[in-house]
Amino acid sequence: MRLPKAPEMTDVAFGLKGESVPESYAFLLWQEVACHLSWLESDEHAGILPLRGTLNSGRILLPQRAKLVLRVAAEFASQARVLAGKTLDIGGSLLQVGEFDERPLKPYPTLHAHLVEGPSEEEAFLAEAGRQLEDMEVACKLICGRQVAMGDSEKLIFGFSLVLHDLKPEESLRVQRAGLGGSRRFGCGMFVPFKTISV
Repeated sequence: MRLPKAPEMTDVAFGLKGESVPESYAFLLWQEVACHLSWLESDEHAGILPLRGTLNSGRILLPQRAKLVLRVAAEFASQARVLAGKTLDIGGSLLQVGEFDERPLKPYPTLHAHLVEGPSEEEAFLAEAGRQLEDMEVACKLICGRQVAMGDSEKLIFGFSLVLHDLKPEESLRVQRAGLGGSRRFGCGMFVPFKTISV
């Protein structure tokens, strides 16, 4: 059964100034951003891409050129501008949001997701991911990475990192728009370009 078509999506990126965030920042970050962008809650495909940084003693150290990247329906992209200039409180860590930059999705033959939510057994996980891709009419090769857990004392999300390659242009865009698995708002199942793989 084919899944409903995901809307046209785009990435909106903001400069981000701050020293570090808790390792389990994703839940608090969504809450803070959604406070300023109330329409996010009604967009089931919207999410915040994982922050890039270095894990150290339970905290993620942010680089000087850190970015806050939201994937949202293209029709709402301009409304995200109001986030620029805001201060986000992530468990006591203050982050200053900088300028807005829209980045339309582009087709790449190889994509990577840090965490796709799914079964804890690799074989079952790959079977479920394959089923979802088939429902989207996407035919590609899958490489399962390490098992990943994300959460805090109230919520835990389990899954694996995942690489998809040999994607056709339209398939690549389809995967980036819809994602795989659940918990999109916390950065799960969101795919970004990855280095080319030759097999």
